[in-house]
Amino acid sequence: MFDVACLSDPTVHQRAVGELRVSFKRRGEATVLDGLRQAGCLKARFPNCATPGWLDATMLNTGGGVVGGDRLDLSFSAGVNTRVMVAAQAAERFYRALPDSAPSRVQTTVAVAAGAAFEWLPQETILYDRCALERRLDIELAADACFLGVESLVFGRTAMGESVESGWLRDTIRVRRAGALLLHDAIRLNGPIASMLARPAVAAGARAVATLIYVAPDAEQQLDAVRSATDAGECGVSAWSGMLLARILAPDGASLRGLTMAALAVLRAPRPLPRVWLC
Repeated sequence: MFDVACLSDPTVHQRAVGELRVSFKRRGEATVLDGLRQAGCLKARFPNCATPGWLDATMLNTGGGVVGGDRLDLSFSAGVNTRVMVAAQAAERFYRALPDSAPSRVQTTVAVAAGAAFEWLPQETILYDRCALERRLDIELAADACFLGVESLVFGRTAMGESVESGWLRDTIRVRRAGALLLHDAIRLNGPIASMLARPAVAAGARAVATLIYVAPDAEQQLDAVRSATDAGECGVSAWSGMLLARILAPDGASLRGLTMAALAVLRAPRPLPRVWLC
């Protein structure tokens, strides 16, 4: 058999591409699915919700992790007066990127209409040594919409003896309310990440960090309760203009999860945490 392939041809690596677009609407007292498009490695499932009036969605990445060059595009639209919670089945892993590979790119957009409430609760993002990630989360809120979201970064699994000595990270969160920019939060790490995290002004040696955002009429009234719930760890919490923002630092992913769950329990009371967070 004759193979026309040439050994000198450049290697083309297979890369994952995923698209997930979900919209929700109100039907009577219930929030229901309005539209769903899922392609490639991204899927959505809708487990039974424990809270009447809410609709829970669980994201899945069937690719089993993300490598350099992968592209994931997610979009969620919550219609008028809907109640939506979006979580992830498991922590997402971003593996080592090859030297000649483009970074993995994850783009998520969330639109929340008038009178609606939306919760963005993915589990931790676990970064591996020499990973390359560009991620962006854009949130558009109506003037009276509510939003609760958390993004967590874990720099290596300490229980497995892992650390992220070097890598490339661009992580941006933008929140707009009624068209006005409410928050622009950007993390930029490039090169010797471990030594950067050791700096007192960066992470003071912490190996895991979470950013929690709560936009609601009672955001400023929740300030003391969230501070009290997270006072066992390194956490800074501020509230202004109807938004509460918390940055949580921890030595490992398990400690970070405990502090994050304590803050979420305050802001979601009396509703329980998503079941996938408890598995």
